[in-house]
Amino acid sequence: MSQPSTAPAGRMPESRWRTRPDRSTWGDFGPDDVLGRMNLVGPEQVRRGLAEVHDGITFCLSLALDQPGGTVLGPNRFPPVVRPTLRSGAVNFNCDMGVAHPGATDVVNDDLVVLHTQYSTQWDALGHIGARFDADGDGTPETVYYNGWRAGTDVTGPVGAARAGAASLADIEGIAQGTASSSDAGPVDISHLAGHGVQGRAVLVDLEAHYGTTRAAIGYEELAAVLDIDRVTVEAGDILLLHTGFTRNLIDSNGRPRPDATGDCAVLDGSDPRLREWIRDSGVAAIAADNHAVEAFPDPKAEPGRPVLPLHRLCLFELGIHLGELWWLSDLARHLRRTGRSRCLLTAPPLRLPRATGSPVTPIATV
Repeated sequence: MSQPSTAPAGRMPESRWRTRPDRSTWGDFGPDDVLGRMNLVGPEQVRRGLAEVHDGITFCLSLALDQPGGTVLGPNRFPPVVRPTLRSGAVNFNCDMGVAHPGATDVVNDDLVVLHTQYSTQWDALGHIGARFDADGDGTPETVYYNGWRAGTDVTGPVGAARAGAASLADIEGIAQGTASSSDAGPVDISHLAGHGVQGRAVLVDLEAHYGTTRAAIGYEELAAVLDIDRVTVEAGDILLLHTGFTRNLIDSNGRPRPDATGDCAVLDGSDPRLREWIRDSGVAAIAADNHAVEAFPDPKAEPGRPVLPLHRLCLFELGIHLGELWWLSDLARHLRRTGRSRCLLTAPPLRLPRATGSPVTPIATV
């Protein structure tokens, strides 16, 4: 489905698109918007978040970045590699500073890290998922991202595999000169979210408390029932947190997740049209879960010609809702349930990393 531009009278339709996905937010926050629903998180939402701080207790909502361990959750995403740098040709770890400054008594350590940005606790940038969509209204779909930003023009990557993947990292001179990067998500990269800041009121929905840690597909009816039973209210501008117990299962596996671990715990049913409408109408600014992909992946109901990640398409591509995955929510959920609460102040900026389509994050909840 598509709809014509709703540009106000006297303004030409957005130059990047003439039609937009049905009921999307394209253009609603301006023709060159790069933040999506995070535009709803401003001073008022920060004040609402601060009003939820009663005890001054903080919760770290991140896994260690070498978790979950292995590649069961994603064969193309690897644990971090940490190595020492060099100093005057010497290994710069437990390194006598005298190798570079004769007579110095200092000892120094310095690291480099090879980091897959979406291996562990993460934010998805709006550029993480795009779609083939007829943004020109001429009957031919183009590859586009949120707000009509174009592949090949605004979002660029290498033509071949020679400059992609871990094996391509041997370009030491290019790395030193800052020219070794080969992809750039530009207007839909993660640095825009970082520059805006992620701080405001979060609302936690404790799915594990109702469904345990066995697999459960959560559509609108199931979500609405939990909200009603737990008396949870979600309002426009809130950041929605979904607790399923998935990351606690990962921690219990001691870095060796079972091959079928992705089948554990509750997931949103991205194919449920009523759930998608609820997300659209709720005004939530972002959604983060402690499971693998927020929704079931791949969608078991997907058919040819349809997305295998329908909720990612809705959130990242159509509405500009950033998604967080593999967050550590069990401690916070336990505290909120014990105190009869569901809200907190959330501070969760990603790395301010230009070009990237995702980022590790160390969220902090304050109650």
